[in-house]
Amino acid sequence: MNTGSDEPGEVAVAPDGSGTGEVESEPERGLGSRAPEFIKARRVLHMSWQVGVFIIGLAVVVAGIIMLPLPGPGWVVIFGGMAIWATEFVWAQLVLRWTKRKVTEAAQRALDPKVRRRNIILTSIGLVVVAVLAGVYLWKFGLVMPWKIKDQ
Repeated sequence: MNTGSDEPGEVAVAPDGSGTGEVESEPERGLGSRAPEFIKARRVLHMSWQVGVFIIGLAVVVAGIIMLPLPGPGWVVIFGGMAIWATEFVWAQLVLRWTKRKVTEAAQRALDPKVRRRNIILTSIGLVVVAVLAGVYLWKFGLVMPWKIKDQ
């Protein structure tokens, strides 16, 4: 697939029906830059636009990566940065399409009654195991604070 060219205003388009036999519910937008036409018409301005979009997207993605171990919606911010990149770059558009397809497939699998029943049973078993372990710990050691409040 051709992912673009040097000609301003030309947009690469993914082929319809990628061989999966799926019927799409919404039409796919063409791949390529979503910059306004007056920007795409001038090569220097378009390159500046792309650099700006890349820097803003990079800042958002880095903020999301920082939020992964810290409190905050890390993955949401990372995908927000990818969405910013997808306004200008074909590779980011393809990554977002793939991610959206995988999330939709996972959501459909999770809604399957057999899978839901299995998940409920496994969650219940896990809660029972945690409750038994907590009960054994409390029976063996009691409820003791890890610091000595009396000595202070």
